[in-house]
Amino acid sequence: MKLSGKTALVTGGSRGIGRGIALELAREGADIAIADARLGTDAQKTLSDIQALGREAVEIEADVSKADQVAFMIDRTIEALGAVDILVNNAGVLSAAPVEELEEAEWDRIMAVNAKGPFLCSKAVIPHMKVCGGGRIINVASIAGKNGFTTLAHYCASKFAVVGFTNTLAKELARDGITVNAICPGIVRTWMWDYLSEEWRAPEEGVEDSWARHIDTIIPQGIAQTPQDMGQLAVFFATAPHVTGQAFNVDGGVELH
Repeated sequence: MKLSGKTALVTGGSRGIGRGIALELAREGADIAIADARLGTDAQKTLSDIQALGREAVEIEADVSKADQVAFMIDRTIEALGAVDILVNNAGVLSAAPVEELEEAEWDRIMAVNAKGPFLCSKAVIPHMKVCGGGRIINVASIAGKNGFTTLAHYCASKFAVVGFTNTLAKELARDGITVNAICPGIVRTWMWDYLSEEWRAPEEGVEDSWARHIDTIIPQGIAQTPQDMGQLAVFFATAPHVTGQAFNVDGGVELH
């Protein structure tokens, strides 16, 4: 297994893309810590599935927008699993509103989790990775970090920030054996796209019809992506020592840059 003996910390790892990444890393031999602001049945299911693969697993309750909770999360992972070889900054939030109607507090909430979170988590883990002789930081951005979407200005701004942060941090850590890359998911059937299918549905259109229309009109391949797709790219980033500073799209051909 490619990641035997490694430990990965996945924020927002209980469900959706985070769960898909955690399971793919576990299948390749990594022990896994999953962190979420609120733990529940989703976390328990993901934990059990990781353990069923023969891997060690731990769940940690932490808000990635709070520096003290991030520090606890890193320390708890090291205490329970011995190291943080791979950090996956996946935790994210979403809402939709035109800029004219967007509340300042909502802008701040989205930026705090989506942009500040990867900064705080990376900052906290870098000293540990340097002492260990290297590591992998994998940020989850979005195709919304490559192009704008109506009513998602705050979300797009946060994901553009993640792409820029990824590129800059990769350059800063290039001589330390730490690679930094970003996954840019396309359309994945998680709670976010259930929400957007409702928000963006046409008059007289149901949520399922809205979902199907977006798949058909946005994705050249005409097929939605999956959490497992994102996990496969995470495995590649975790095992590629000379790939760094990149923001790779997994979107069926939507974005070509």
